[in-house]
Amino acid sequence: MHKTTKDLILLLVAVLTITFLVWLPHFLALPDFWGLSFKEGFSTIYRNFDGLEYVTIAKTFYNPAALASVPQTLPANYFASHFPGYSILMTLFAPVLGYLKSMLFVSLISTILAVWSFYFLLKTFNLTSHPLFLSFIFLILPARWLIVHSVGSSEPLFLFLTITTLYFFIRFEQTGHYTDIVFAGVAGLLAQITRPPGILLFIALMLYVHWRKKAWLDPLKYFPMILIPLGLLGVFYLFSQTYGDFWAYFKSGDNIHLTFPPFQVFNKHQFWVGDIWLEDIVYIFILGFLGGVTLWRKKLYPLAFFVLTYLTAAIFVAHRDISRYILPVTPFILIAFEKVLTSKEFKIILPIIALAIYLYTQNFMLTNTAPIPNLEIYN
Repeated sequence: MHKTTKDLILLLVAVLTITFLVWLPHFLALPDFWGLSFKEGFSTIYRNFDGLEYVTIAKTFYNPAALASVPQTLPANYFASHFPGYSILMTLFAPVLGYLKSMLFVSLISTILAVWSFYFLLKTFNLTSHPLFLSFIFLILPARWLIVHSVGSSEPLFLFLTITTLYFFIRFEQTGHYTDIVFAGVAGLLAQITRPPGILLFIALMLYVHWRKKAWLDPLKYFPMILIPLGLLGVFYLFSQTYGDFWAYFKSGDNIHLTFPPFQVFNKHQFWVGDIWLEDIVYIFILGFLGGVTLWRKKLYPLAFFVLTYLTAAIFVAHRDISRYILPVTPFILIAFEKVLTSKEFKIILPIIALAIYLYTQNFMLTNTAPIPNLEIYN
């Protein structure tokens, strides 16, 4: 068996095994495991934010009248903050699996595709001498990512499409094959219709192109990347048809979280902060920006531009859960620190950290649930 095929199978098994271990105490409805109670069973997995909101979109597709008929307390315009890519895929599998199982199935498949695309990024461009091990690490670091890809969420799909976009973009830079930049544009388009920050892919890569002064020589060379902002306009056009308002996204309530001046995440009076225990966010930004600068020093410029552009935008986000908002850049930060993460020293501490991550994951998931007593309405 070819080594690459073997590695992909191992990563598939790793995703399934890790997901099974996260789900297991919920399946068993354990009343006491390490001091945590799982007595509510697997419904906890289904009810974790924001999966049910995407199920609602899949069932109503932003139709205000249909949204009003769903037993939930959120206003119809709230759902404009959630883009449709994840829900569209959910709808494709729902006739067979039902919406709740489809929600988790799409997340699971997207996680597999994300780790495979990360592996190919590492291997194709020789970004580490340990692509398989670093790909394993990607499944549990950062810890917030383990939570997100174990429940219903759009991040696994978005990360897969983001990594794929950068993979084909870098390959185009190296080979000049026009099909690669077309694939990058299509993947970027799909990323854009999955989550609003997809536009940062376009901004970051165009900043890179102009920094290299390549667009001035051949403006049509990177033309397929225009698909990304066109995707954003397409979503806004969809909102104009469903909500009757092209700008519905910007009127979706307190879901955008962008504030000025920067670093309002350290203001406890912000609605989505309300806390003074925020030292971890300082370390998140330190590691993030240090990772971006390290990628620059390694001359991995497209990755560096994306990381630094995304993090610059993130300093204007006022939300306690900032670790979730910067998940799209974390695969590339792992690449920046790959020598540490693949070292013997890190492998020694990994079992200890893995247990900590697992317990953090379960503790978070048990609390991060929507107050939905009856899940039947979502199936």
